[in-house]
Amino acid sequence: MGVKLAHAMGAEVTVLSQTLAKKDDGLTLGADHFFATSDDQTLTELASTFDLIVNTVSATLPMDKYLSLLRLNGTMVNVGAPADPMSVPVFSLLSQRRSWAGSGIGGIRQTQEMLDFCAERHLGAEIEVISGEQIDEAWDRVVAGDVRYRFVIDTATFE
Repeated sequence: MGVKLAHAMGAEVTVLSQTLAKKDDGLTLGADHFFATSDDQTLTELASTFDLIVNTVSATLPMDKYLSLLRLNGTMVNVGAPADPMSVPVFSLLSQRRSWAGSGIGGIRQTQEMLDFCAERHLGAEIEVISGEQIDEAWDRVVAGDVRYRFVIDTATFE
């Protein structure tokens, strides 16, 4: 949804992912560019490029490398929450007056504004509908990393 929303707001959107496996999806959702972070050249090529990075990853990342992608006065906003504490690479912040922030989901007013924005532009989440009988299979797929977007359980399938 972040890619769709940013695109709809007129931003130039770049998706960073470990591999290029989701490139077609990212471009279809509205990304202008897609890069694999597993390619060492990517971080070099994109150094000091971004005004804003929205980090949706809930894993511990080498933040100094990602902060180096920000321009002067750029900001990284974490919306993903790793289980392990993350260290603050202070030099990566100080050297270019970069900021590192966090954000939750917002309040009722902001949620309504987002829903109205999405409704006006016909934006919706990419989902896979499953029956109640598929919940165990869905969990196994989540653990295996075999989920494209989000599962939605059709409650009409419960007796």
